[in-house]
Amino acid sequence: MNETKTVKYTCPYCGREFEADIYDAVNAADRELRDRVVSGDLFRVSCPHCKKDFMIQYPLVYIDNEHRFLLWLSTRDAGEMLKSLTKPLTEQGYVLRRCETLAEMAEKIQILEDGVSDVMVELAKYDCFIEFIDNKKGKAEDVTSVEYQKTENEVMKINVRTDDRGMAFLIPLQMLEEEMAQNPERYEVDNETIPVINSAWITSLFMPSEGTA
Repeated sequence: MNETKTVKYTCPYCGREFEADIYDAVNAADRELRDRVVSGDLFRVSCPHCKKDFMIQYPLVYIDNEHRFLLWLSTRDAGEMLKSLTKPLTEQGYVLRRCETLAEMAEKIQILEDGVSDVMVELAKYDCFIEFIDNKKGKAEDVTSVEYQKTENEVMKINVRTDDRGMAFLIPLQMLEEEMAQNPERYEVDNETIPVINSAWITSLFMPSEGTA
């Protein structure tokens, strides 16, 4: 079910207040709404006074029953009501994730629709970033994004981008599976906590523990 509510906003351009309808929850079965989430248009608000558009990121629950995943868009942990759903959803095989940005949510939707592990994707993105730097294709500070593109025929495509160019990496899923199998405990996540699985998370797995030389 798609749920909406009316909230008040202050326009960042003209400073006047107005009301707008926003979504609390979106079901992926509504393909039009699904596409608006991915494109970001769902979060675009138009001021009725000055007619200017601007983006607002607000908390949103996104559920896909076909592909069995639930996403929570928020910079904060999920509330108790949402957390109360985690155990039964996990038992039904749902993947539960919190996304901190619109870009993270859009990418996560594509990953999980493709039926790929997002943990594996973040590992692939991390490996591609390291290879890009180690092979002197660019400096770390020049990289503007590392993006999941698609998975076809058991091969994952990752793009590493700088301001003026990009480089595509093709990685067999078997290679990633073998890498994860070397240390499976490292990549374990607690689904019921609605974890954030992103670049910061994967990087933290490879950072030295405090107190080590």
